[in-house]
Amino acid sequence: MDFNVKKLASDAGVFFTRAVQFTEEKLGQAEKTELDAHFENLLARADSTKNWTEKILRQTEILLQPNPSARVEEFLYEKLDRKVPSRVTNGELLAQYMLEAANDFGPGTPYGKTLIKVGETQRRLGAAERDFIHSSSINFLTPLRNFLEGDWRIISKERRILQNRRLDLDVSKARLKKAKAAEAKAALWNDEVEKAEHELRVAQTEFDRQAEVTRLLLEGISSTHVNHLRCLHEFAESQTNYYAQCYQYMLDLQKQLGSSRGEILPGTFVGNAESTSPPSATTSPTTVAAATIPAVPTIPVVPTVVGAPNPTAAAEGTLNPNEVKPPASGTRKARVLYDYEAADSSELALLADEMITVYSLPGMDPDWLIGERGNQKGKVPVTYLELLS
Repeated sequence: MDFNVKKLASDAGVFFTRAVQFTEEKLGQAEKTELDAHFENLLARADSTKNWTEKILRQTEILLQPNPSARVEEFLYEKLDRKVPSRVTNGELLAQYMLEAANDFGPGTPYGKTLIKVGETQRRLGAAERDFIHSSSINFLTPLRNFLEGDWRIISKERRILQNRRLDLDVSKARLKKAKAAEAKAALWNDEVEKAEHELRVAQTEFDRQAEVTRLLLEGISSTHVNHLRCLHEFAESQTNYYAQCYQYMLDLQKQLGSSRGEILPGTFVGNAESTSPPSATTSPTTVAAATIPAVPTIPVVPTVVGAPNPTAAAEGTLNPNEVKPPASGTRKARVLYDYEAADSSELALLADEMITVYSLPGMDPDWLIGERGNQKGKVPVTYLELLS
C-alpha cells in the first residue's frame, strides 16, 4: 500500500515537472533540446501522410457510399466486428421498379418492352457497382484504415513517449545548471551536482534510445507509401474495369433502343411517317416522288418501280446493296456518332466521326437508313448518326 502511494506521488511529481518545463518553453523561459533536421523532416512527412490519408479515405468513402446514414451504419458494424448486411444499390432498386412497372403496363407494349430493356441494363449496372465498391473497399480502403488505426497509433504513442523523454532531459539539464550555480556559492552542494549529473546521463540515455525507436518507425513511412501506391493502382484498375463495363452495357442498351426511340421521336430521324409503308405497285414514280416531298429537309426515299427489286424485303433483312439505287438528288450527309460493327452483310460497319451519305427506302424500318461510303453500301442504325442539313 505504501509502495503504491509513493509511486503515485512520484508519477505526480514527474508530471508536474514536465508541465512546468513545457510551459516555460512556450513562454521562452526555458531551454529546449531541438531534434536534428532529418528527424524533423521525418516528423513532418509522417504528419502529412496521416493528414492526406485521412482525407483520401473519407472522400473515397463518400464516393463509394454517398448516403451518410449508410456510412455511419457500416462504421458501427465494423466497430462491432459484425458483417455489414448486403445493401441494394440504387441501380438495382431502379431496375426493380422498372421491371415491376413493365409488368403493370404490359410487357408487350412498346413502353413495357423498353422498361424491361432499360431495367435489365440498370440491374447489370447496379451489379457492376456492387463489385466495384466491394473490391475498392478491400483493396484500397482497408489498407488506409489499417495504417491509421494501426501503424499511426503506434507512431503517435512512441512520439508521446519521446516528448516526455525530451522534457525529462531538459528538466535534468536545468537542475544541473542550477546545482552548478549553487556550487559556486557554497561547497556543500557537491552532492547535488553529482546527483544532477547522474540524472542527466540517465535522461540522455533514455532520450537517445527512444529517439532511435521513433526514428525507425518514422522511416517506415516510406514502406507505407509503397504499399499505398500498390493499393492505388488496384483502385484505379478496379475503377477502370467498372466504367468499361458500364460503357459496354450502355452501348448494348443503345443498340436495343432504336425502335423505341424511333416511335417516340419519329420526326427527328425520318421526317415523314407516310414513308413507313410502301406505295402500291400501280402508283407512278412521279406520284410517289411528289408524295414524299416534305416541308422540311428529310431523308430522301427511293421510289418503288414496277418490276424493280422489292425495297421492303431489303429493309427487312434481305437487302442486297448492289440492287439499291440512291435517289437522283437530295441525299443527305450524316456524321457517325459511335463505332458500329455490322451484324451481317446487309449492314454497313461505321467508325465514329466519319461522314457518310444516307437515304431511306419505302417501307423501311424508321430506325434504319441506307448508308453509302465510297463503293460500300448497307443498312445503318439512325441512333448512331447525326443527320446534317
